[in-house]
Amino acid sequence: MNRRDLLALGALGLTFPLPRGARAVVPAGGDKPGEVVRTHALSLLAPPSLPADFPHWPWANPAAPKGGEVVLSRLGSFDSFNPYILRGTPDPGIGLIYDTLMAGNPDEATAEYGHLAETVELPADRRGVSFELRATARWHDGRPVTADDVVFTFNALRTQGRPFFRAYWADVTEVVAESPRRVTFRFKDAENRELAQILGDLPVLPKHWWEGRDFARPSLDVPLGSGPYRLERFEPNRSTVYRRVEDYWARDLGVRRGLNNFDTLRYEYFRDTTVAFEAFKAGQADFRTENVARDWATGYDFPAARRNLVQRQEIPHEIPTGMQCFAVNLRRPLFQDARVRRALIEVFDYEWMNTNLFFSAYARTSSYFSNSDFAARGLPEGRERAILEGFRGRIPEAVFTEEYKLPVTDGTGNNREGARRALALLREAGWSVRDRRLVNAAGQRFEFEILLQGATFERVALPYVQWLERIGISARVRTVDPAQYQVRIDAFDYDMTVDSMGQGFSPGNEQRDYWTTAKARENGSQNVAGIADPAIDELVELVIAAPNYDELVARTRALDRVLLHHNFVVPHWHSRVFRIAFWDKFGRPERNPRYGLGFPQAWWIDPARERALAEARRG
Repeated sequence: MNRRDLLALGALGLTFPLPRGARAVVPAGGDKPGEVVRTHALSLLAPPSLPADFPHWPWANPAAPKGGEVVLSRLGSFDSFNPYILRGTPDPGIGLIYDTLMAGNPDEATAEYGHLAETVELPADRRGVSFELRATARWHDGRPVTADDVVFTFNALRTQGRPFFRAYWADVTEVVAESPRRVTFRFKDAENRELAQILGDLPVLPKHWWEGRDFARPSLDVPLGSGPYRLERFEPNRSTVYRRVEDYWARDLGVRRGLNNFDTLRYEYFRDTTVAFEAFKAGQADFRTENVARDWATGYDFPAARRNLVQRQEIPHEIPTGMQCFAVNLRRPLFQDARVRRALIEVFDYEWMNTNLFFSAYARTSSYFSNSDFAARGLPEGRERAILEGFRGRIPEAVFTEEYKLPVTDGTGNNREGARRALALLREAGWSVRDRRLVNAAGQRFEFEILLQGATFERVALPYVQWLERIGISARVRTVDPAQYQVRIDAFDYDMTVDSMGQGFSPGNEQRDYWTTAKARENGSQNVAGIADPAIDELVELVIAAPNYDELVARTRALDRVLLHHNFVVPHWHSRVFRIAFWDKFGRPERNPRYGLGFPQAWWIDPARERALAEARRG
């Protein structure tokens, strides 16, 4: 998932499941070096917990009733049903129509089980992976899903898709359809231990449907899929309706039994979060993930909530929270001095914001890998220090002598100490205050724009603008619609913006798209800050090639520490709970999976609750 797609949800403190990362792939039943292994499941950490014939996910209800409609809200607009390319604004729900080679279990941190693929084969030299497709896998038009479809999808995404795919699969040298149901990927070496599993995440597209169509061009043609839903109808920029496929080929597989219970999923589009919230309160949407602490604390005192027709819950989770932040664009000369960037951090008063805007709901983020084992802490020791010693002279010297710490204020909003430290740093960098304005030796003012894609973050950016003004920096906020925002982000046309660098349970190939020099130059990449540092490039490759979990922890902490000491971003905050609100018409499993909500996949319409809700609303 693209991180700007996550921000489009209006996330303040949002946490979410994100890309997997990598260590030695552990097949079901263990891995004996030097042997070809055929298996139904792979995992990056511990052996998969479920056998090949498991009947359903342990957290799902196989007897869940089917039926009913759920209405959900989206922000912005859409003009395409191709979410895999740079051009256009896709409808995010289109992923419902596609199946992947393997399916992740949100109850296990890194395990995947065969979905389109019935078995996975790992060769003795681990320089490739083969997937054997199920004979029963079918497109919605009745044609079988074939190895040629997999080859077509992989090549289309890597050559014409978003830059992320080229970075994620950079170590794949070849993909071959060896038979109608067997596809093999070959790797450049055996060092990239996660590659077999992340290929299992591949959403497979129908080659025969795309023949004669331009994959790189946005389109509103209703696409063909193989998944549990098909796109039934839509109104551009207003709504989409997905209908459950009654004869879905995978409905009785363990990875799908008890899921996809709603007959229809309808998505209504709204221009901003305020209107979307009002629609929810009026019953025009059924479910809401609340990402604004103020609304969670004060916005649910409306009649339906007081009558318990709308339920609210906070659900703790164990998901790594990554880094949400104000990211500067290092491609701009204004931000290329690390002292200037640290000055921007010093004047940011998180304690005031958390108390006055967020009702003390959040924890400060001080790592790119927060809420995980991979977050740097204290001073580097042992193996981590040994790794960093190999980069001495090419990374900030403070990495070895100073624990990275963010400034802490008293929360009163009178951050004089932070302002003094910021001005001292700016003076060292060649800036001075003249007539209450910060200028350089040439008399040029320090001014920049903060680009936002919705009003949600304005309440964060506007106080920050005032704090910057106190030290002579002129910042202005520019809020644009999601489509324009995406175009500007993809073209790196901004000074500062809000970004979210999500992380998974085991960092790996996705780090290339976040931090490396090549991606800083490639439009549409996720290197929003424009980081281009050879030492960081090498650290990223070390993370990807880590041979075991302990080494992965040491290498990722080293990367984290170097990123932090460069002061590339102004860190924000994170939440360790899901906040959800919903109209009381649902049934749900007895428990949530450890690393997700299970909504909408595992919930269902409870007929008795739905009738009671309808009667109460009429009354």
